[in-house]
Amino acid sequence: MLVNLKEILKIAEERSVAIGCFNGPDLTSIKAVIKAAEELNQPVCLTHAQLHEEKGLCTMEEIAPIMLMFAKKASVPVCVHLDHGTDLNYIKRGLELGFTSVMYDGSELELEENIKNTKLVVEMSKAYGASVEAELGSMGARGGGFGGATTVSKDDTRVSIYTEPDVAEYFVKETGVDALACAFGTAHGFYSSAPKLDFERVSAIREAINKLPIVMHGGSGVSKEDYYEVIKRGVRKVNYYTYMAKAGGAAVSNKEYSQFHDVLIDAEKAIKENVMEAIKIFSE
Repeated sequence: MLVNLKEILKIAEERSVAIGCFNGPDLTSIKAVIKAAEELNQPVCLTHAQLHEEKGLCTMEEIAPIMLMFAKKASVPVCVHLDHGTDLNYIKRGLELGFTSVMYDGSELELEENIKNTKLVVEMSKAYGASVEAELGSMGARGGGFGGATTVSKDDTRVSIYTEPDVAEYFVKETGVDALACAFGTAHGFYSSAPKLDFERVSAIREAINKLPIVMHGGSGVSKEDYYEVIKRGVRKVNYYTYMAKAGGAAVSNKEYSQFHDVLIDAEKAIKENVMEAIKIFSE
């Protein structure tokens, strides 16, 4: 069942849970995510990140029809989401292809420019019935399991790039987005040490933005207890990819195969199991 992000986040809000948002850069990953969601009877987001295209994994035009086909056929609600779009024309292409949700990532821009561009995306998306997520603060290198950081260095000083509650309040009022990706201690990619999440910041942001759904990027590698805590405090969508990709790679890395399709079968099974474990935690 194909739905937009606003519809799927309403389900999350009613249940006080988070929806898993999983990257689908290939058919194997897409099938694993849909099978996991259907087996658990839980809603899910399928995501294409602009970074996938930049890394040569797949183009939006190649993968969108496949994602949409699986979403429409699924027995559970599925949002097809365009993640970390930094180019307005790229986002427009996604809307024209049928993505039911888009994320504009202007986190590296000055605040007012981020607001201006986000407002354009919100207005653009209305004609397609699509939802809009935006980002305030930064989780480091953009999604896809390629690494990141939660602080940046400027003039030999460590500068926080966490989301500030008062700025979040202003941003949401100015833009009218459906969800806000916030920085509170997570990062994209693998962690060199356990992330330290600022739980009080999550609560303060949630209160400041009038309980608008908060999105957690860099979800892989976070402890079960930390997931429970941020979800309790208002996180309603968790972006998760690095560890599901790692699970698929680990399942086939030490085996010899005579036929390539057997590699895909084993990888799909491992990815599905990893995604199921994540969904169970997010939906408890």
